Amino acid sequence: METRILIYAPTGQDAPLAAKVLAMADFHSHVCRSLAELASQLELGAGVVLTVEEALAPGGYKLLQEFVARQPDWSDLPIILLTHRGADSPAVRQAVAGLGNLSLMERPVRSLALITALQAMLRARKKQYQVCEAARRKDEFLASLGHELRNPLAPIRTSVSLLTHMYPDAPPVARIRDMVERQVRLLTRLVDDLLDVARITSGKIKLQRQQVGLNAVMNHVSELCLQAAGAKRIHVAWQLPPEDIVLDADYARVVQIFANIVSNAVKFTPQGGNVVVRAAHRGGELLVTVRDSGIGLDAESIARIFRMFEQSKTVAGQFSSGLGIGLSLARQFAEMHGGSVEARSDGPGQGSEFTIRLPVVSGAARDAVPLAAAAGADGRKMQVLVVDDNRDAADSLAALLELEGFDVRPVYDGAAAVAVAAEQPPDMIIMDLGMPGMDGYETARAIRQRAGAERILMIALTGWGQSDARRRTGEAGFDHHLVKPVELEQILRLAGARQNREQVQAAR
Repeated sequence: METRILIYAPTGQDAPLAAKVLAMADFHSHVCRSLAELASQLELGAGVVLTVEEALAPGGYKLLQEFVARQPDWSDLPIILLTHRGADSPAVRQAVAGLGNLSLMERPVRSLALITALQAMLRARKKQYQVCEAARRKDEFLASLGHELRNPLAPIRTSVSLLTHMYPDAPPVARIRDMVERQVRLLTRLVDDLLDVARITSGKIKLQRQQVGLNAVMNHVSELCLQAAGAKRIHVAWQLPPEDIVLDADYARVVQIFANIVSNAVKFTPQGGNVVVRAAHRGGELLVTVRDSGIGLDAESIARIFRMFEQSKTVAGQFSSGLGIGLSLARQFAEMHGGSVEARSDGPGQGSEFTIRLPVVSGAARDAVPLAAAAGADGRKMQVLVVDDNRDAADSLAALLELEGFDVRPVYDGAAAVAVAAEQPPDMIIMDLGMPGMDGYETARAIRQRAGAERILMIALTGWGQSDARRRTGEAGFDHHLVKPVELEQILRLAGARQNREQVQAAR
């Protein structure tokens, strides 16, 4: 927490006099003798800036204004401007308009007035630092919570997939499987939403853009919303254009945009109602409308439904389930893509319509990435090493991959993974990160150091989804970073993409 008072008064005796007064009052101050020094000291941190009117003209205003404009959300740097006696100059009026948390003091200034003003500003600055620290602790807590919740969700989802393979025609098993899958999807979504709130508020979300076909996105959204709609006998009609539309977008975030809005429509539509999803390519953008026959919105509700943690009431007057952040995330993700989300309604009982706009790349989607074949062209099974200290997670994933035809070996710590990879290098390694002793990062680096290890497809499968974890996995030598619980198709597609590249290289 930086409490220094930066003094910038390059002419006259204001700077040395102010520094002397502040030293007598036990303030920690630093006199900046040039704009370059002021700029460098601001980057190191400041409790307050004390400057003078005549320092604004040669570039001081521009430097301070630019620094104020790019402050983080928690920061509101206090600035004291010592002015000349009499009418305000244009430079002072410009400073008042552009420097934010600015206080004017007319010279000559009484020492006691300056000291009390600085004391008040430093107390307020301390509160800002406390807000920053609380936000940091909250983000760390949510990240740890997400990791701890995702770890048990992973073997649960994998075990459900195993049930599907082992008892494909048993109705009682199918009912239990569907129930568990619904609850796992709900828990996963709630965890993801909580973490996305933390990432957005801290500015840590970075879009992973690629060419994304609308049909693939809507198929995924339909799967996510199918069971909730079926439980209420709500018919969801998908009216998509005959030719696929391609977006330059983050696939997961675009799915979230539409899934959150369609799920919201289903939630607030009574039993037996209808939801219609229409998509069109208009004027270089994708235009999607989601219209429902639900409870509708009044004008006041439309103004607030996109606020974070806003809870709406159901038909019975009770507050709805969920966290109240789905629509807020949908709008923020759309805006990050250069698009928008708007809502309208003719009033209570008249249904609602949401309009989503996103930029379009072209009118034809790229070829889909093939799923992996467990056996290559030479008939050899693909060798897979699963590494996770959670034995349930490792064993259930290994069993599922074996049912897909892979040759799989589970191990439960980093040292064992290094030893197995040295003895018989696998084609693919799927590894947890947060293992005790030798963690996933260290294990990956040790494996990559061996000759020939560059051909191994290495996938991090972890509860940590933050951008710094993704950066560290790349630096450690992982090819991909997947967040638990993961769909089997994601692993198969990544393996398929690697096989496809190797086949192309072999043909050259």
